[in-house]
Amino acid sequence: MLKVDDLHVAYGQSEALHGVSFEARANETVAIMGRNGMGKTTLFKALMGILPARSGRIEVVGQDVTKDESFRRVAKGIAYVPQGRMIFPTLTVEENIQTGLENSRSRRIPDDIYALFPVLFEMRRRKGGNLSGGQQQQLAIARALVTEPKVLLLDEPTEGIQPSIIKDIARALNEIRRMKGLSIVVSEQVLSFAMDVADRLFVIEGGRFVHETERDKTDAAHIKRYLSV
Repeated sequence: MLKVDDLHVAYGQSEALHGVSFEARANETVAIMGRNGMGKTTLFKALMGILPARSGRIEVVGQDVTKDESFRRVAKGIAYVPQGRMIFPTLTVEENIQTGLENSRSRRIPDDIYALFPVLFEMRRRKGGNLSGGQQQQLAIARALVTEPKVLLLDEPTEGIQPSIIKDIARALNEIRRMKGLSIVVSEQVLSFAMDVADRLFVIEGGRFVHETERDKTDAAHIKRYLSV
């Protein structure tokens, strides 16, 4: 679904990603673990076309999207839930989700979205800015899903969210993957959440992958050493 090959990204003359390569397959979740400032958000912005690649290649379902603008990447199957959620606070929950239906013929929110996130159905007339952080995160995921992506990118989805809601989001992501067979790539600092959702885990440090493991072979203590400040 997603293939990244030798990706280099720079801010001016300062290179931030130094040859990152990985794949995410259909019906698979990949976690990118790392402390703040190690390159997670830079990687996600590059995948989404917000930051240009200096070199390397990004493919979605076999299509080269490396030089595509963000909206073209969405049309080819990438959806992005940015760090901090970035919902529209003055729009209702329903209107927020509808912003993801820009290219849909029906402009109708699919029933399975509200089935995944029942709280959004209950609050569909409420302004997005009046939701809790966890509810806003669910709203941001719902908005991304209505674009019918092949690849769903989530940047730090547990940031600032209470533990009970983190468990709800993990359950929802596992259900989304099971129902839709898509690839999910999540950047994360909370190892317990990554272990709940990911099939494979990568650790990024200084703009490079320094560790890769399958979930059932994960040495949690080893990964925690990379995550501790």
